[in-house]
Amino acid sequence: MDLDFSAAWAQLRAMAEGFVARLPYIALSMIIFLLCLFIAKGIRNVVRRFAERRSTHRNLTIVLGRLAQIVAIILGALVALVIAIPGFTPSRLVEFLGITSIAVGFAFKDILQNFLAGILILLTQPFRIGDQIIVGKFEGTVEYIQTRATFIRTYDGRRVVIPNANLFTESVLVNTAYEVRRLEYDVGIGYGDDLEEARSLMLEAVRETEGVLADPAPDVLVMELAESTVNLRVRWWINPPLKRDALETRDRVLTAIKQRLTEHGIDLPFPTRQILFHDQTEETDGDRTRQREGWPAGPGPVPKPRRLSRRENLQDGLEQDTASIVPDQEEVRSR
Repeated sequence: MDLDFSAAWAQLRAMAEGFVARLPYIALSMIIFLLCLFIAKGIRNVVRRFAERRSTHRNLTIVLGRLAQIVAIILGALVALVIAIPGFTPSRLVEFLGITSIAVGFAFKDILQNFLAGILILLTQPFRIGDQIIVGKFEGTVEYIQTRATFIRTYDGRRVVIPNANLFTESVLVNTAYEVRRLEYDVGIGYGDDLEEARSLMLEAVRETEGVLADPAPDVLVMELAESTVNLRVRWWINPPLKRDALETRDRVLTAIKQRLTEHGIDLPFPTRQILFHDQTEETDGDRTRQREGWPAGPGPVPKPRRLSRRENLQDGLEQDTASIVPDQEEVRSR
């Protein structure tokens, strides 16, 4: 049985001739797509230069430049497909996207959520690039704000990528939102020390410290009468409110307070506890027939004092046991 491939060869020949006939259109579509890529890159550069000149909404303009670039690329790709592929129309692409929109929505739900949250963050600007923020257990400086996530550089030199949806729904503490920032620390002094003298010495030490602002002025408040100390809270303001400046100023303030209080004899006591041990069988404890510190006297006779040494206690017990077992020599003789 002979196989006839004439129909297949004819179809392949027709396809090849059609492809050769479409080669000029394909080349034109590629030129148009490359031209759209060039235009999209130019749009992004223009928007970036415009954003560098503006201090407000700089991140938003950068993101809008990226979106404009993406839109230009998509339009160029659609025009190139219409020219290169016969019968292709944007309406068919829209129909295809409409059919698959549900599946795409479920698959890219998190991506779309982060994208919308990123746009809202860029519009409202609760924080900017360079701000120092705290999100959950992460703290650092904002490096980038993208449409999907925000990049934070921690103080120990690590990068944290936080999805924008988390930043939009959770609480964010911005340490550098304002020009000044207040710091505070509790210092405990002894109950026998003069409060006004200690307050005056601490204020002098804080005011003379480098980096502490005179306005708003620092203050010292009595906060707590603790077990071993009277706690005074020292509060002062710094500018700029960066983490490094806060740590350095805190070090200088505490060092100055410690030296000033020590020089003037102000006590800085540490927590102390007094533990009293009472042996209810000591002979020097006094009258055993009276109730002492929750220990009932009892109806029976007062117990005899015992030695503290375990060896002596054991020896006394052995002597008592031996006396109860071995009879007395006079008793044996009488028998």
